Amino acid sequence: MTLFSFSRFWAILVKEFIQMRRDRLTFGMMMGVPLLQLLLFGYAINTDPKHLPAVAVVAENSAFARSLLRAMENTGYIRFIGAPVSEATADLMIRRGEVQFAVHIPPHFAEDIVRGKQPALLVEADATDPVATGNAVAALQGLDTMALIHDLKGPLADLQKDGAPFEVRLHKRYNAEGITQYNIVPGLMGVVLTMTMVMMTSLAVTRERERGTMENLLAMPVLPMEVMLGKILPYIVVGYVQVAIIVVAARYLFMVPLMGSLPLLSLAAIIFIAANLAVGFTFSTMATNQLQAMQMSVFFFLPSLLLSGFMFPFRGMPVWAQVIGEVLPLTHFLRIVRGILLKGNGWADIWPDMWPVITFLLLAAALAMIRYRRTLD
Repeated sequence: MTLFSFSRFWAILVKEFIQMRRDRLTFGMMMGVPLLQLLLFGYAINTDPKHLPAVAVVAENSAFARSLLRAMENTGYIRFIGAPVSEATADLMIRRGEVQFAVHIPPHFAEDIVRGKQPALLVEADATDPVATGNAVAALQGLDTMALIHDLKGPLADLQKDGAPFEVRLHKRYNAEGITQYNIVPGLMGVVLTMTMVMMTSLAVTRERERGTMENLLAMPVLPMEVMLGKILPYIVVGYVQVAIIVVAARYLFMVPLMGSLPLLSLAAIIFIAANLAVGFTFSTMATNQLQAMQMSVFFFLPSLLLSGFMFPFRGMPVWAQVIGEVLPLTHFLRIVRGILLKGNGWADIWPDMWPVITFLLLAAALAMIRYRRTLD
């Protein structure tokens, strides 16, 4: 029986370190992924978002109304953007996801308070993401007894003794019961497509190279665009099958409402699928083997999953993380699919998130064609 040899062990150990040093991409992934996870989970993940954007619909600009709006901002959860707007504008901004809350101060608000009529204050919340609005809603529900405590003094002090001087009526739009499946299941469509489309396509060219069939492909009189489209189109069909399965499951297993147009969702899905396939094809032209292509896919998928707003509230992340998230197509597709399914959004409503995905698709496709190697070296 051969005894353990330290010299042979040392030779294998040195060989592995040399191989690791030569494979720079793998070494970079081993160092980069833990660092990326540390930064994202340590800084970017926040389940208690504050300073959520809101608008006010003010029918009466009284001292009580101004004190109430300031009290809402003092909770730390509400940040009014711009001047008061009309009801139609507030509805449009909530539907497009531009604001999280719309506060409606009714006419004769101050007069009704002074007369002890306890007027109703309407607060509309975009509840498509229950985690994002949960703590803010809890903070707003306690305003009725504290917001006007500094205004109701002297002869008006008795108005505080009989209970709250006004009533806060909260309207949770699009997900009144706070069901998490309404938010998670539509988002899974984008997550599944990102993971499968990028990963599978990234292996397209590297598989040809490893199997030795790249020579046949290069010998064919085809253009880079023809090669890319030929390899991408079959996966578009696969992506559509995935979309159909998720939509059926969302409707009949999780009872997610389908308020919008399915053809519009299909159009948005095909653009999103194409964008991810273009990214995968670009990775396949950069990698020398399937392992490297898989590593690149993971490095793209991880930030997409954490910074898109799928797992954690997007507005709870720091500004730098939101800037990175806005570049990723998954961030915009989540808003599109949730807007179509839960809010019934049309083309005009999804366009602010549609054009970034189209731009990403064009840039990724252009880079893929530039990177496509017409030779084996």
